[in-house]
Amino acid sequence: MHRSESVVVDTNVALDLLLFADPAAARLAQALSDGRLHWCASLAMREELSRVLSYPHLARRLHRQAREAADVLADFDRRVQVVAPAPRASFVCKDPDDQKFIDLAAAHRALLLSKDAQVLCMARRLSRLGVRVVRHWDGA
Repeated sequence: MHRSESVVVDTNVALDLLLFADPAAARLAQALSDGRLHWCASLAMREELSRVLSYPHLARRLHRQAREAADVLADFDRRVQVVAPAPRASFVCKDPDDQKFIDLAAAHRALLLSKDAQVLCMARRLSRLGVRVVRHWDGA
């Protein structure tokens, strides 16, 4: 039996997976479904997703899909293991909204999936903390 890899997913990647059904997120969806990846998230991450889902362009998208924000949040809840907020990592992101993802990934030595340029540019530094930062999960 193999041990699954912990993954921290930023809000944009979560939207790709849970709302947009982005083909680039298909491998991530499969890896979560078959247990190769284990999605860790804090309540603050869920709160951010909830807030973002109320943005007008996303609310319109939900309406077109005949879905509610609560449906997306319920899908999030089914897929993640909620964990305690992590202590501040030794590397700080320029965007304070992204710090919670970095902190959690560092605390769990997890894969960090992010589309945010401020996070992606920290990949080399975060690798020293055991965090691999990637835009899309490639299955490796």
